[in-house]
This record gives sequence, structure tokens and C-alpha cells, in this order.
Amino acid sequence: MPETVIKVENLGKKYLIGHQSVKGSGRYLALRDVLVQNAQSYWQKTKDLLQGRAIIEGDTIEEIWALQDVNFEIRQGEAVGIIGRNGAGKSTLLKILSRITEPSTGRVTLKGRIASLLEVGTGFHPELTGRENIYLNGAILGMTRKEIQRKFDEIVAFAEVGQYLDTPVKRYSSGMYVRLAFAVAAHLEPEILVVDEVLAVGDAEFQRKCLGKMSDVAGEGRTVLFVSHNIAAILALCNRAILLKNGHLQASGDPQTISSQYLTGPADVGREAIVAHKDGSITNELRICAVRVISPGKDISADITVTEGMNIEITYQVERPLRGANLCIHLYNASGVCVLTTTDIDRDPSLIRQTRLPGTYQACCQVSSQFLRPGRYAISVTSSIPGIRVLADIQQVLTFDVIDTGSVEALTGQGRQGIIAPILEWYSQQTEDFEVERA
Repeated sequence: MPETVIKVENLGKKYLIGHQSVKGSGRYLALRDVLVQNAQSYWQKTKDLLQGRAIIEGDTIEEIWALQDVNFEIRQGEAVGIIGRNGAGKSTLLKILSRITEPSTGRVTLKGRIASLLEVGTGFHPELTGRENIYLNGAILGMTRKEIQRKFDEIVAFAEVGQYLDTPVKRYSSGMYVRLAFAVAAHLEPEILVVDEVLAVGDAEFQRKCLGKMSDVAGEGRTVLFVSHNIAAILALCNRAILLKNGHLQASGDPQTISSQYLTGPADVGREAIVAHKDGSITNELRICAVRVISPGKDISADITVTEGMNIEITYQVERPLRGANLCIHLYNASGVCVLTTTDIDRDPSLIRQTRLPGTYQACCQVSSQFLRPGRYAISVTSSIPGIRVLADIQQVLTFDVIDTGSVEALTGQGRQGIIAPILEWYSQQTEDFEVERA
């Protein structure tokens, strides 16, 4: 039996968040906001501290457990997918496994060299060239210069940055950054490869290359930990999955079973999804505020009938003028398959040249009746400037159910195959121009 290379025992991570009361308003501000907005007040409190007076009188300290009582083991050669909604503790877990963050309780035992790709360009020096950063990252991972030289050409070819190799990486796009960072981490032969959702920055072809490379790494007997909201990628790559919920390990086992449990969990029944200020925002240019599923002519609902169709409404804010951006909806079924992707410029691609001015917007996408099969669906919302950078990425922000109240399938009892179930136009007429050839 393969040996255990990662052992997590009673793992917990606690953060302390300070809030300062705003008198008379009934609301609280985070201390970081107070410090930014009230520099003069902060300086006064600093003087108070020097004089020995209390500076947190009236403030509250909130304990947040990002992880609590997490236990699992991973064996050599396993490809393990870690899934869960935003705030479940996935990234915190990877930071602890990568020795970036210390746990508050419990311990982690690792056997072998670990390479992590948690954020775009982590470990890169912006003033150094791509060539120099390859050697720098290799050294950080514990590789000798000869080992790096042996893999150098493969890394450059995989990253497709050959012509920019001697350019400082501060001039790279986010896509070039992540291609080079992944290529270095995957090719320098670590025993354990840890990859967060940063692959969302790359294009579809690059994502396929990355999944293929991670599959090769696992096939060589090394271990892969992969955090992703892309359930199809988890199913394609991993032979095991771990589900986190609110900082706790909820389930572990076969990827198909675990992903189904994740996607068919309790829906946000009868309400919209309000997005926290920082959730999903990759830059400070555009922020998703809320997502709603609405039945035609009805209130916000989590149950949509096959014969009604629905509207998906997205409220978002543009912080500064944006040119070349789009807003995108991805719809997943309970098996993690992307049923459809649609953008707000599909009907008129020339809108990609339009500048979105600062302000709050509401976008609405209509999904026609008799289109979706009965079942549970999850909505993901992204925004990007295609080919340049991702602005926002919120996965599985809201789930809803499509129920059957009178389709042909329900009335006849005749099952049908397919991911979608549109009612297509058929035409039929009698003709005498066709003769059936008889044997």
C-alpha cells in the first residue's frame, strides 16, 4: 500500500477580527476601514497609547474559525480534489499545507518536497525577467541549478512565453504570469503539487494543458492537491475528493459521490444571493453585488417549473471606466457539467468596445421555458476583459431547482436523454416523391 505523505490531525485555524462601534448608527466598521478613513483619529489614539490610556474601549473582537477539527490522510500518488463554497476554508487549508500559515490547533505532517501555486505569480520578483524567476523559483523549491537547467526548455515551451523570457515579469499579463508560475511548479518534480483555483486566469486551452500535466504528475506516483469550483475538472483529474463546509470536513471519498453531495446540498430557497464585498473580486474594477433567480411574473424563487422558464438577474458595480469587459453566466447541473455559458455581449459582440462608466448596473438574462431538464442547477458568475484579465469570479453563488409540472416527458412517462430538453420545431407532411426500396 502507498505510504501516507500528508497527515492532518485536529487541524484548526482561528483569526481575530476587530470591529469599532459607530455610535448612533447601529453598525460596525472593521478596524482597517476606520484606520484608512480616520487617519487623524488613529494618530490621536496612538498618542493615547503612548500615554497609557486604552485604545480599544467600546471595540469588539470577533473570533473566526476558518478551519476546525479537520482530519484526513493522503497517500502517495493520489490526486485529491478539495471542493466547497466560498469561505469553506479551502485556501486556508492549502496555505497551512504549504507552510505559508501556521495552524492555531492540531498539526500537519508532510513527507516530501511540496510545490504550491496558490496565487498568480507567488514567489516571483517583479523586477526580474522570466528567465531569472525560473531559477529563483527553482531555488525556492530546493532544486539545484543543474536540475533547473535540465527542465528549463520544457518549462519555457509549456508556458509559451519564449519571446518574453528576458522581459521583467512586471510587464506580463496575468495569463502569462500564471502560465509561467504553473510551468515552474509542475516541471520541477516536487513530491507534492498543490494548486489553487488560479487556473481560472488562463484560457481554455491552457487549462486543458494544466489538467493534462497534473494527470501526468499523479501518474508518475506523485501527489496532487487541487482546489477548484470546476467540478468537471475534479472528476476528470482526481481519484478522491474532500468536501469542506464552514471550516469543517463534511465528507471524503469518491469524486462523483462527493461532487453530487456538494451540488445537491440545500439550495438558497426563496431568496437572492447577496455577495460579500470581497467575494469573487479579483481586481478593484468590478464587483458582483447580488444574483437572483426569478420566475416570470413572480417573486424571487428557488423553484422553477419546466414550462415557465426564468430570469437570472445580476447586480454589479463598476468602480472605474472599463472598456472591453463582459459579464458571464455559467450554469452547471448536479453532475458538475456546464450546461451553458452565456455573456451579456452575445447578441451584439460589438458591445465589447463599449466603455462601462462607474456606477451600479442590473443585468438580466432570460432562459426560455422547456429548455432545462428537471433537477438542481448551480449558477457561477464571472467577468473579464477577454484575453487580458479576469475581473470577478464567483463560483456556485446560487442554486435552484427546476421541477416538472406537465412536460411531455412527465405526461407520457417516456424518458429522454440529454443535458438540456428544448422543445424544437418539427414539420411534417405527406409526400409521394419518396419510395421505400424493398428487399
